[in-house]
Amino acid sequence: MKIAKEFKWEMGHRLTFHEGGCKNLHGHSYKMMIELEGKENENGMVMDYYDVSKMVKPVIEKLDHSFMAYEKDTLLLEVLEKLDSKKVIVDFESTVENICKYLLKEIMKGNFPKNIKRLKIRIFETEGDYAEEELILNS
Repeated sequence: MKIAKEFKWEMGHRLTFHEGGCKNLHGHSYKMMIELEGKENENGMVMDYYDVSKMVKPVIEKLDHSFMAYEKDTLLLEVLEKLDSKKVIVDFESTVENICKYLLKEIMKGNFPKNIKRLKIRIFETEGDYAEEELILNS
């Protein structure tokens, strides 16, 4: 059985290496779909949606209305500090692929029930563009 839950947040970023518009400061309305697959428990649930939210919402709240900044982008970090802006400093360029891996790692810090066998997240940077990563658990 598979269940899924959607989360949304607003976040700014820039790609320092990009030769097009993404080198500029800009933001997206991100959306994440998390899928959990496993055997249903004695109550007929793979995992309670309330518990999924308890694990994922703190990660999303950290990102919401923040600016994701690459730790080597010192000029940007200086500006964000002067503006006293909410920021998440990361050790990677904030491509949607890297954000996807980052979110999967952060979510994996939670405690999943033993019946969960597969976890997949899909991060939409725009309505039509996404990156996806999947992990096999408890195999």
